[in-house]
Amino acid sequence: MTLPSPHLDDRRFQGLVDEAKRLVQQRCPEWTDHNVSDPGVTLIEAFATMVDQLVYRVNRVPEKSYLTFLDLIGVRLHPPTAARTDVTFRLSAPQPEPVTVRAGTEVATVRTETEDAVVFTTVGDLSIVPCAFAYLATWPTSGDAVDRTEELALGRDVPCFDSTPAPGDAVYIGLSAAVPAGVVVLRLDCKVEGVGVDPLRPPLVWEAWDGNAWTACEIEKDDTGGFNKSGELILHLPKTHAPAVVVRRTGGWLRCRLVEAAAGQPTYVAPPVVRRITAFTIGATVEAEHAETVTDEVLGAAEGVPGQALTVSRPPVVPGDFVVEVVDPAGSPGDGSDSTQDWSRVDDFAHSGADDRHITLDPNSGRVEFGPAVRERDGSIRYYGAVPPKGATVRVRSYRTGGGLRGNVARSTLRVLRSAIPYVARVENRNPALGGVDGETVESARVRGPMTLRTLHRAVVPHDYELLAREVSPDAARVHCIPAGEDAGAEAGGVRLLVVPAGRSDEQGRIRFNELIPPPHTLALVARHLDERRPIGARLVVEPPFYQGVTVVASVQASRGAVVERVREQALAALYGYFNPLTGGPSGQGWPFGRPIQSGEAFAVLQQVPGLDLVEDVRLFPADPFSGQRGETATTKITLDRHALVFSYEHQLRVREG
Repeated sequence: MTLPSPHLDDRRFQGLVDEAKRLVQQRCPEWTDHNVSDPGVTLIEAFATMVDQLVYRVNRVPEKSYLTFLDLIGVRLHPPTAARTDVTFRLSAPQPEPVTVRAGTEVATVRTETEDAVVFTTVGDLSIVPCAFAYLATWPTSGDAVDRTEELALGRDVPCFDSTPAPGDAVYIGLSAAVPAGVVVLRLDCKVEGVGVDPLRPPLVWEAWDGNAWTACEIEKDDTGGFNKSGELILHLPKTHAPAVVVRRTGGWLRCRLVEAAAGQPTYVAPPVVRRITAFTIGATVEAEHAETVTDEVLGAAEGVPGQALTVSRPPVVPGDFVVEVVDPAGSPGDGSDSTQDWSRVDDFAHSGADDRHITLDPNSGRVEFGPAVRERDGSIRYYGAVPPKGATVRVRSYRTGGGLRGNVARSTLRVLRSAIPYVARVENRNPALGGVDGETVESARVRGPMTLRTLHRAVVPHDYELLAREVSPDAARVHCIPAGEDAGAEAGGVRLLVVPAGRSDEQGRIRFNELIPPPHTLALVARHLDERRPIGARLVVEPPFYQGVTVVASVQASRGAVVERVREQALAALYGYFNPLTGGPSGQGWPFGRPIQSGEAFAVLQQVPGLDLVEDVRLFPADPFSGQRGETATTKITLDRHALVFSYEHQLRVREG
């Protein structure tokens, strides 16, 4: 058990008043009126109020001592984490030359009367590369690739697949250049020959070459219905799109591949035909972070003393470059001295010398501190960092402010360009922003203090890896470490750390699968942090867990008089909430890693739904959340690997009236 923390003084207001009245009776017996209307009692109550406040402050001394101890062992409050998302810049019209969007470009939500705009900043330069259609080739499964460029140029009809279409047949479209992260439009003039296929669900996959393999493209729009009619196809290409050589022609190649049709999905019985192809670039996508850049902010004037502290005007500060400039009006560049000096940021002043121009920064409060001076035992004074000259102006060249839950904006809300960009008409985020977490509270730091002492910033046992990973990834909802020997894929002497981000559920409890994939920068940050603290020779892999999809197909009967649609919604919400990697499972803390999925639990979950009288039948179907394919064979139990979690995929419920 934890050691008790006694109150230094447990007296309260009423106890102080009663004690004073007892002393009055002993020392001044002639004072007989002890009612609240007596002026003397009023004075007693006034002094009791002041003493009560003093006692409250005295009792906070242990808390202050505890927080001071946490500060001594290096426990700092985690700053807010900035949300991230991809933003797509759209051109007003196709351009003949690349259009550049510089890093630091700001986009924002619409400002309203009640809410300020949420500002995001692009984290890298973006080049919107123009392209045009260049080549066409077909590659049936049963043969070799055939160059169809000349046939198309002559106006002939070119079949996309073999005479008898089979899974694996592909049509290759070569662009004049690779378009990394680009949004490409393909205008196809097609002849209606794709007999038998459903135009709304063609069994096709569009892919782009990324330098090592074919990567799936995101389809924003498809008016062709799977090559069944003329129309436009808008594709979002991967960031790694690279030139390739197909049929001895070099270009930015795309391909459309025929895949195996799912159960109940019609496929091609004759190859579709294309007559003409036009391609051009209408935009590109880049990652953006919830942060706004503040430049050339003056913090104040230097006092010429050690340990001076100044504060930025817009905390908290998002991680990034933070350079403080000290402008000395007495300096003269002509005599070899520089009037403006850069002061670099350090974590602490432990290794700073008297001439080192160092500062520390508290990202939460925005507090900037210069090095202190300490008096040694012999009476000398040691300076931990240089002291800026008196009267010099202290300013920050630039910093970024933002972060927190406020940055988790919904899709299609970042649509305001904060500055005009030539040839760019609009901007949007096609996916919601994720990863924004508010700064750590003092109570959370109090809990984390003993954990810091336990690990001593070294990862030895699996629990140490989990605690240290949480220090640098507050946006992670769950962290789980699998030591070697418990996972067949782990090498000897190594560990596998599984990171689950904090996804958001909708009204029914469903989570989008892409919200459960941690951002690459989070995985890299955790891996870098743990790599510095792991034992020599230990092998570390930081990755997301494997998600086993499950579809519950159930037949239930509602109670007499119950509203069927309401029962259906509540039952589906119960299933999505229970078979949930973040909030599901028996304890409600997230589905346990490796726990099998059993139909009996689905029976129990449904039976507790209000308005539901009878659960007639429950079946489990394994599903693949990546491809969206569901297994055809029902089962009563789905076994999970030790590094796997459950993911609810399109539960189906049939509700009969009672």
